[in-house]
Amino acid sequence: MNTLPAVVAAGDVQDPSALPLSEAFRDALEAARGFALSEKSDATRKAYVSDWKRFRAWCAAQSTDVLPASVATTAAYLAHLAGQKKRVSTIDRAAAAIAYGHRLAGLTPPTHAEPVKAVLRGIRRRTGVAVERKAPATARSIHAMLKRIDTTTLRGKRDRALLLVGFAAALRRSELVALTIDDLERTDGGIFLHIRKSKTDQDGAGHAIPIPRGSKLKPIEALDDWLAAAAIDHGPVFRQIRKGGRLTLNALTDHSVALIVKRHAKAAKLDPDLFSGHSLRAGFVTSALEAGSDVLKVMDITRHTSVQTLKGYDRRAKAFQNHAGGKFL
Repeated sequence: MNTLPAVVAAGDVQDPSALPLSEAFRDALEAARGFALSEKSDATRKAYVSDWKRFRAWCAAQSTDVLPASVATTAAYLAHLAGQKKRVSTIDRAAAAIAYGHRLAGLTPPTHAEPVKAVLRGIRRRTGVAVERKAPATARSIHAMLKRIDTTTLRGKRDRALLLVGFAAALRRSELVALTIDDLERTDGGIFLHIRKSKTDQDGAGHAIPIPRGSKLKPIEALDDWLAAAAIDHGPVFRQIRKGGRLTLNALTDHSVALIVKRHAKAAKLDPDLFSGHSLRAGFVTSALEAGSDVLKVMDITRHTSVQTLKGYDRRAKAFQNHAGGKFL
């Protein structure tokens, strides 16, 4: 039982193919198993599998059961993670993975017990829950990066298009690399990007995000320049480029987006450690709010479901406007 999928079989820990059932029933049970696995996104499931493996290894080292895990074992493991100076978010995810693994096996999660909840509350209080925020790649930052990109090369054209599309549509890294030619809907005013599935849309209802042609950064012009130079008319929009400028059929990874942003931030003499793949999305929000855009209009692009989430961006964007000490400092 090395991975979470090993405990999933629609309520049974055995693989359906090993059960003495009719072929039709086994097929249906296998389908149910697949649906159960699809409950979580691929990224979440991979993270849970990794967390579950670590928990299993720790339990083995302590000669204690992993499934079902006792309340004492779970509390001790979470305290162990805190002792290793793990982030609160990492510890919370480990607890979620433990709970998920138990639910998939038809067992009551030990994380539901009050002693475990008390341990998590204590970890949060002692460690703190402040999030390490990366710098937003605002319109000014994007402009500085673009000036340093050599757009005579295929790689340069791709990176310029990636930065501008990611910024203009406030995309997450995973959404950016998942784009295909079929997701682009061209209109007189610009392009609609069809996001088939996202972090906040696991059921795949989909969203259409408008990107105007623009008169300053001109994201559509950059995208068209890249697609024409790379002769891409189907498949992934943003692809890997090997040494020597050899274009591949493979989409970039979400990790590659972060590296590209950091590389061009450094070239623009910005601190690359302050930037990440999320900086493009955060940069659009910050730039829009600085420009006085209506919050609801911003949410149309970002697809945030709560105004509360944008308040942090708004406070930062307008921190020095009408500052309380502005008249005497």
